[in-house]
Amino acid sequence: METILYPAHAPRLADMPATVDVFAGDGTEVCEDTLARPLKDLRLSVIDQCNFRCTYCMPKDIYTKDYPFMESSERLSFDQLVTMARAFVQLGVDKIRITGGEPLLRKNLEKLIERLAGLSTPDGRQVKIAMTTNGALLAAKARALKDAGLDRVTVSLDSQDDAIFKRMNGVGFAVDKVLQGIEAAQAVGLSPIKVNTVVQKGVNDSQIVSLARHFRHTGVNLRFIEFMDVGGIGAWSRTNVITSAEARRMIESAFPLIPHAGGKPASHDTASRFYYTDGAGEIGFISSVSEPFCGSCTRVRVSSDGKMFLCLFANHGVDLRPYLSKSRAPQGLADVIRHHWQRRDNRYSELRSEKDSAAGKKIYPTVRMSLVGG
Repeated sequence: METILYPAHAPRLADMPATVDVFAGDGTEVCEDTLARPLKDLRLSVIDQCNFRCTYCMPKDIYTKDYPFMESSERLSFDQLVTMARAFVQLGVDKIRITGGEPLLRKNLEKLIERLAGLSTPDGRQVKIAMTTNGALLAAKARALKDAGLDRVTVSLDSQDDAIFKRMNGVGFAVDKVLQGIEAAQAVGLSPIKVNTVVQKGVNDSQIVSLARHFRHTGVNLRFIEFMDVGGIGAWSRTNVITSAEARRMIESAFPLIPHAGGKPASHDTASRFYYTDGAGEIGFISSVSEPFCGSCTRVRVSSDGKMFLCLFANHGVDLRPYLSKSRAPQGLADVIRHHWQRRDNRYSELRSEKDSAAGKKIYPTVRMSLVGG
């Protein structure tokens, strides 16, 4: 598999080949990559630290108390993050997801959300602001987040069983506190809430049906994610994957399902959606290993120190920080983003499936998840 490495230094605009500006009928710029995928979704990391040590993301034997996370001075300021977001919106982004690490560890996050919520697309639509969190601090912050303008929240929850959950989060955090956070978010109107569950064979696959049972009739959209070879998962193997088809069969043995849109992800979405036949709600499956969806990926990720990653499986990012100075932003920033997006050809998951390289093992090192979010 060919691997593209992005330089750590920022290129000079004078050295970059000219890019093509294309506009829709309403004047909105259409920024597409080499596979005609538009730039639509920005995942903006605000911190690389987390209060969990989940085994598939930040295993505690690697991310010890002495791990060299970023100092606060290394992170982009709120002013810089807003400037960054504004440039992406100019190029077609209409949804921004706040990620981490654990984003709620960033002080005064509500102030950033309030400013991001004030952004609008060139054709006048309000930019949607979402956030992904482990839910540990959500109960205390849900009201402030909603009041600041947060539209939706996604909570990572890998087990309803307290013992399994404590073991997986690596710090002994109780599952009830996360469930309280989900309830608090619902109460203030951060809905529909999504709950993401990463399923690992022999670890938490016993929780698939019980999680479905718990969130039926609650209005929460539960989504099961295939265990991926990302971040710190050096020991990943395809043998540890429970496919979406397997998870769906487990659920259908207890609760019959009806597929939405033929059981395939909608345009630019990642989850195949299903509905319970008895009207108990929606459930989804993200099949990034067994049924890759690279062809419709519209996501770009920016780390909390200002590096742009064009794929979740990238191993280097493009440093955008030099373009955040007042003398060069926002047009210089938009130009360099456009330049790299229009040359984007990443499709790691499809290539992984085509070649099934290294006997189903992880193929090459990737950027750590806590730096760029999921």
